[in-house]
Amino acid sequence: MPIPSLLDYIDIVEGFPPVDLQGGANTGDYVSLKNYGGCLVMFHSGLGTAGQDPTLTLQQASDVAGTGVKSLTFTTIFVKQAATDLSGTAAWTKITQTAANTYTEATAAEQDALWVVDVKASDLDVANSFDCIRATVADVGGAAQPGSLHYILYSARIARGPADKISAIGN
Repeated sequence: MPIPSLLDYIDIVEGFPPVDLQGGANTGDYVSLKNYGGCLVMFHSGLGTAGQDPTLTLQQASDVAGTGVKSLTFTTIFVKQAATDLSGTAAWTKITQTAANTYTEATAAEQDALWVVDVKASDLDVANSFDCIRATVADVGGAAQPGSLHYILYSARIARGPADKISAIGN
């Protein structure tokens, strides 16, 4: 029996491609957690200009079209940040904040930063049929700063090979 691949149990979806975060609002696609137990929202930003720090915002909706969109609050975010690059940064820093649907850090623009929020499907308003999430990053200001967003959906309810995944962006 072949050993299953991690890709049988997760899916990786691009929220938004590498962009200049000063180009306007950076809005990620909605992803559905109907077929997954959770999703890591992973935002990566490169070096920018002091005072023009990214702000990550999470929302939930009842479908991938954004029906009934509302805030998705979270209290924990995991962060890796370094002055030039993350190649020597092994450990994550766990940040606990007052429940909010946004996160920013006052020195993020001056560092290479990787932020991850772990959203469980049960964190959504499931009683009202909310099963989709979206992340956005506001315009950082007037100076160039690269950034990208990915969703890593995990705990697939049905393990499928990478070529047989049920779409997380079309259901």
